Amino acid sequence: MDPDTYKTIATSSHGIYREKGSRFVASAYPVSDQEQIKHIIAETRKKHFDARHHCYAYMLGHERLIWRTNDDGEPSGTAGKPILGQINSYGLTNILIIVSRYFGGTLLGVSGLINAYRSAASAAINNTGIIEKTIQEYYELHFPYEVTNDVMRVIREENAGQSQHKYDLICTIMINFRLSLKATILSRLSRIDGLEYCYIETR
Repeated sequence: MDPDTYKTIATSSHGIYREKGSRFVASAYPVSDQEQIKHIIAETRKKHFDARHHCYAYMLGHERLIWRTNDDGEPSGTAGKPILGQINSYGLTNILIIVSRYFGGTLLGVSGLINAYRSAASAAINNTGIIEKTIQEYYELHFPYEVTNDVMRVIREENAGQSQHKYDLICTIMINFRLSLKATILSRLSRIDGLEYCYIETR
């Protein structure tokens, strides 16, 4: 991968693993923040209300620094950790995987549980497409109307995205571009008379 790209899943997907009567129903979701994750977990608990456990793991951010696991009552390290292990194995981020377990009456033991949760998570990942996305930086530009052509030339030549246009004596535009182009684009913009830019976010 390029230094300004990351891998995630294209769409939500599901997978099932069965072992000694127990059924492990895995669901993988592309996610962008923790509020979205909380909502999905709550909805999953409602949908699979009769499941005994709802174990999960997630990874957020292009730097893959925000993550969490939850065993939801299973022995420590037997559920959330192997689910996260599959996320790491595929090098994914901005992903949530929840595995709901329907108990079949037979204890699986530590190794059996680890294998079951890992296999269910892998099945969910394999049932969706893995995509590569570019890391985008977003900036708000403020500039005098008379330099609009200069600004638009930079945006066009550097293939930057643009939105939220407001044209007046002082114009405002939101632009976004891949991280690797940051130095070049900001250098060109800084040479335009009267232009100011403000960093918004990276995602």
